[in-house]
Amino acid sequence: MNRVRETVNGLLVEVFNHILFIEEQYMKHQGVTLSMTEVHILENVEKSETKTLGDVARLQMVTPGTLSVAVNSLVRKGYIMKCKDLQDKRVVRLLLSAKANEVLRIHRRFHEEMVDSCIVDLDLEKEEVMIESLEKILNYFRQELEKNEKPKRRPTAGKKGKPKDPA
Repeated sequence: MNRVRETVNGLLVEVFNHILFIEEQYMKHQGVTLSMTEVHILENVEKSETKTLGDVARLQMVTPGTLSVAVNSLVRKGYIMKCKDLQDKRVVRLLLSAKANEVLRIHRRFHEEMVDSCIVDLDLEKEEVMIESLEKILNYFRQELEKNEKPKRRPTAGKKGKPKDPA
């Protein structure tokens, strides 16, 4: 069992490192000058339902403050535009420029080629085993993320240190 653990660990680490490195090289070769973090921010703006800084920060798994610095840089570079919401002027929406959409098209192509190369010679049974294995790995990471998330704020203390009644 120890050999299996070492092999799986080695494969996971190597796959992770190779994906990051090859993805970055692919993007550079295609003329993309952004860092992979910036590309993934654009990807999360695209995925976000609300297109707000808070929602994109959640998807990116960073604080809104951290994301704000990166978004401002992407605004200066012409990849993101900030627009006030039409109904609620306090809300700022993040919009992708045509330049950003081109980067995302290139990024999607990399992922399509990567996935195609992984499944090209697999029969249906092996595809199912691969999907189940990757889902188990993803579920592990999701559980770890949930365990490590910051606890929600406690109710504020009222007089004599007792929590205020929310009603």
